[in-house]
Amino acid sequence: MASARHVVVSTASGTGQAQKFYETQLTDTFKSLGFKEDEHFFVHLTKSEDTITELTRDVFLPAANKGAVLSIILLSGDGGVVDIINAILTSSRGPDFACPEITLLPLGTGNALANSLGVTADDSMGLTTLMQGKSRPLPILRTTFSPGSRLLVHEGSEEAELHSYNGKPTIWGAVVCSWGMHASLVADSDTTEYRKHGVERFQMAAKAALYPEDGSSPHKYRGRVSVLRRSEWHELDEKEHAYVLATFVSNLEEGFTISPASKPLDGKLRLIHFGPMSGDEVMKVMTKAYDQGKHVEDERVRYEEIDGLRISFDDSEEDGRWRRICVDGKIIRVEKGGWVEVTKEDAHVLDIVCGAEHA
Repeated sequence: MASARHVVVSTASGTGQAQKFYETQLTDTFKSLGFKEDEHFFVHLTKSEDTITELTRDVFLPAANKGAVLSIILLSGDGGVVDIINAILTSSRGPDFACPEITLLPLGTGNALANSLGVTADDSMGLTTLMQGKSRPLPILRTTFSPGSRLLVHEGSEEAELHSYNGKPTIWGAVVCSWGMHASLVADSDTTEYRKHGVERFQMAAKAALYPEDGSSPHKYRGRVSVLRRSEWHELDEKEHAYVLATFVSNLEEGFTISPASKPLDGKLRLIHFGPMSGDEVMKVMTKAYDQGKHVEDERVRYEEIDGLRISFDDSEEDGRWRRICVDGKIIRVEKGGWVEVTKEDAHVLDIVCGAEHA
C-alpha cells in the first residue's frame, strides 16, 4: 500500500518548543517540497500524556495492520518513541502488519536516541536526517517486573498499572533501564519546575542526590544484581550499589557518552555499574562521561556487553524512593522485596531514521 505521512507534535516535551518548531521550521520544509496539510501529511498535536498512545492504537496501528507503510515524524523526546512501542506491543498485530518508520526531531530534554543516531550531528534539529537519513530496525528492551510494581504518573503523585505480559507487569523501551542514581535523578527532576531548565534539570537533581541537605553520604542502593551472558545468569558480588544502568545507546544527552562502545542500532546491550562512593567521587566519575565516555576507564566502573539484567531488591530497602526503576524516562516503583528483569525483545515493530553517516 502507499505510505501515509503523519506529524506528531509533542507539545509538552522538553521545554515546550515543539509546536513553535513545527510552525516556524517544519512547515517551511514541507512547503519547499510542495506538501499540503491533510493531503500529503496529517498533523497531530498532543493534548495529554496519553495522546501518542491513543493515536497509535486508533490511527497508526489499524493502518499498519492493513500493510500501510506509515512515516511518522515525531517532534518529541525519547518518550514519544516509547509510547508508540508500548502501544504496538500491547495490541494485536495482524499478518499484514508493516513496521511504521519514525523520524525523530529532537524536541525533548535528553534526546538520547537522537543524539546516539547522529540526528543532532548538525544544527538542523533533525531536518537533515528527515531529508537524507535512512531507516533501520529499532532494537527494543523488554522490562518485566514483580507483581506489585506500579508506573508512577503525574510527577510521581499517582500510580498506574503496567500492561501484563505472560502474567507479569511489563514495559518496553529502546534506550535504557536503570536503578540507583540515574533512575532517582530522572524521577526527581520530572516536575514542571525542573523541566523549565531543560537538560540542566538532570545535573540539578544529581547534586541534590549526591549532597543530601542533612550532610549525609549518598544513599547506598541495596539489592542483588545479576547479568545474563548468553544463556546463563551470573550474580555480581556487590550487594550495595550507586549506579546500575543497561543501555542500547551511546549518549544519554548531547556530549554525555554513557556507553562509548555502542554503535547506532547495533542491538548490543551494555551495563554500566559502580558501587557506593562519596558525592565528590561520583561527580568525578560521571563528569568523565562528558569527556567522550572516559568514565568507563575507571577501574571502579564495570562496563561490559550483556544479554540481560536482573535486580532483586533487598528487604531492608524500606523507602519506595530507592526502589524506582527508569525505563526510557518512565518511572516504575517496585514493591518491597520485588524484582525487575531486562532482556532484549525479539519482535521488530518499528524502524527509525538515523543520520546519513550511520545509515
